[in-house]
Amino acid sequence: MVDISRRPSTPWHLWLVGILSLLWNGYGGYDFVQTTTRGEAYMRASGFGDDMIAYYNAMPTWMYVPWTLGVWGAVIGSLLLLARSRWAVHAYALSLLGAVVSLIYSKFINPPPALPPEMAMMEWMSYVIVVIAALLLWYAWTMAKKGVLR
Repeated sequence: MVDISRRPSTPWHLWLVGILSLLWNGYGGYDFVQTTTRGEAYMRASGFGDDMIAYYNAMPTWMYVPWTLGVWGAVIGSLLLLARSRWAVHAYALSLLGAVVSLIYSKFINPPPALPPEMAMMEWMSYVIVVIAALLLWYAWTMAKKGVLR
């Protein structure tokens, strides 16, 4: 029989990290759905020009696998973290894998066209996404190691 009194209580920061990660990753899910369903109309509304839209439309089919893993692994990881499930570690690991493959593709294999100056910060977004994915994986792993995640 498991002694519930020995199970660590949920630290306040788990709720903070869980909610913030769900908001961040939820936006990634929204962007994924809008990009894949509305396509050009959504991309134009986001400020993309013809060359960037053509770049995304020419993305190879296999790249949808890491993109999907990155986005939905993160959303599921956030939900599992809030549910205090140890499976959050696995979901965040898949998310990080997807983000790293996407980064390698977009920075080294097939870089996108240059962005207009008003979108210059987007140049760094792939790196920011990978760093956040790594931090979320580390956080979930730490919480699982401490016994906070079951």
